[in-house]
Amino acid sequence: MIETASIHFAEPHAMTTNSPPSLPTYDDVAAAAGRLEGVAHRTPILRSRTADELLGAQLFFKCENLQRTGAFKIRGAYNALSQFTPEQRKRGALAFSSGNHAQAVALAAQMLDMPALIVMPEDAPASKMAATRSYGAQVVTYDRFTEDREAISRRLADERGMTLIPPFNHRDVIAGQGTAAKELFEEVPDLDYLFVCLGGGGLLSGSLLAAGQLAPRCKVYGVEPQAGDDARQSLRAGRIVQIPTPHTIADGAQTQSIGDITFAIIREHVEDILAVADEHLVQAMRFYAERKKIVVEPTGALSLAGALHGGVALSGARVGILISGGNVDLARYARFLHD
Repeated sequence: MIETASIHFAEPHAMTTNSPPSLPTYDDVAAAAGRLEGVAHRTPILRSRTADELLGAQLFFKCENLQRTGAFKIRGAYNALSQFTPEQRKRGALAFSSGNHAQAVALAAQMLDMPALIVMPEDAPASKMAATRSYGAQVVTYDRFTEDREAISRRLADERGMTLIPPFNHRDVIAGQGTAAKELFEEVPDLDYLFVCLGGGGLLSGSLLAAGQLAPRCKVYGVEPQAGDDARQSLRAGRIVQIPTPHTIADGAQTQSIGDITFAIIREHVEDILAVADEHLVQAMRFYAERKKIVVEPTGALSLAGALHGGVALSGARVGILISGGNVDLARYARFLHD
């Protein structure tokens, strides 16, 4: 087993390019679905009479917490890595992530027989870090509150000649993530609303591409934690707003800003972005555990919390709830449910 190394680089945040980003389309989502056939699980869609009665609506839960590696991230990671050139495969993939993208890139690299190096915060959930190592990836750690993970990752990629695959701001990653919503729309047509967990915006962006083609009348909402509402601020301001690393139990949504690619898609197509309190995430996690007998991590609970507490009138509607993941340390999970 490769031991974790700790590195400490100090480097300013990357300058934003003035050239317009290359945006993926629904055709990219459809192509990704073909690459993921037999790789990603077609996750189940669950119903809940209790949730229906609570909101006076019909809710459909797309359970990406039951996906390989426990989250939707394998979709984007495998779609990106599977398109590497032979030289890129030889040198390997590098990613930065608090856990779910880390595991996904590590597993995709293992499946495609290439090296992987993952930059993870030193306070990442132990289960996520252990799983990342178990797939054969090398892990280096950093302090998420004082160090720049993107700067660290760029330097390591340059030093080792590896291809950097960011967790959300990448057209192939976005296209892969969109396949989750694609499956939901194919299986449950005529949805009126879709609520999507929001960190850096990869899942939301891909979902918007799928909705635009398969359910153009569906109103899509992104949901992020109140302590980390950078995307909501960005949407209101009409430009990308960067915030300090937020303090929230939703560790997968502790991003400082969304990307230029994800923002371009979101600002054009999203109905709105909602923000919910951590206590609402705990309530949603408890609902999943008690009523559906499934484990959902705090970030994965954002979508249901948004439907319940976001102030959207859902009575009589058909509502999609995209659960993004279920990777949470059991001791931490028990404390959430007990408090």
